[in-house]
Amino acid sequence: MTIMAGMGSPTGTGVGPLLRGWRERRQLSQLQLALRADSSARHLSFVENGRSRPSRELVLRLAAQLDVPVRERNTLLLAAGYAPHYPETPLDDPRMDALRGGIERLLAAHDPYPAVVVDGTFRVLAANRSLAVLLDGVAPQLLRPPFNAIRATLHPDGLAPRIVNLRQWRRHLLERMERQLELVHAEPLRQLYEEVSGYPEAADDPTGGAVEDGRPFALPLRIRHDGRVLSFLSTIATFNTPLDVTVSELAMETFLPADAETVRFLQSVVGPEH
Repeated sequence: MTIMAGMGSPTGTGVGPLLRGWRERRQLSQLQLALRADSSARHLSFVENGRSRPSRELVLRLAAQLDVPVRERNTLLLAAGYAPHYPETPLDDPRMDALRGGIERLLAAHDPYPAVVVDGTFRVLAANRSLAVLLDGVAPQLLRPPFNAIRATLHPDGLAPRIVNLRQWRRHLLERMERQLELVHAEPLRQLYEEVSGYPEAADDPTGGAVEDGRPFALPLRIRHDGRVLSFLSTIATFNTPLDVTVSELAMETFLPADAETVRFLQSVVGPEH
């Protein structure tokens, strides 16, 4: 399986083609975008055709109206000849102490249910104690920090052999990666996609796919563990209006029990933190 043609950020020789690519992706006319960005369709046409260099402020206004990811806004500025506007601060920087503290409190509060924080390439940056339940049996080499959540899930030596509905969950994760690749040009992510999409596919377990309460209202992750099947629903949280590249790409994924048996098991095994 390969990345489809056209995936990734719009490409071109300058800021004009890049902006045109984002505008077409958002299905806006030049007039619509110009009105939203307090400009004119004529000026926007000149910018897209390379006949006019947009001001730094106009690039940022256009990017905001096009909902361009923060990292790609810096790319637009560089293409227009300006310095990046958004910093990229490492998560372990002292300036991130308050942010890290908040993340750690959120993760701990979700125990005894699994929760994890990943970056834009799905590297695991933080997790709570309960994630160990999901990672039980995963090969040690896949868990060397900073390990990759997608690789650890879909690798044949990872979580994949224990996932009851592997075919469904694999499709979900690959589609999630494809959506991210459509927004952000990240070569490590593209390489990861090519790697994990090449892992051998496996048929879902015909004995473990049934849901006791009927048709689920969201796709569950169903995992064999200690002779039982645990079932989870996944939610993803991101930061609103981020002003830093690192923060813009952080995502906290929490796994909610999808049935009473999973609740009882996790409460008995993980229990409250002492």
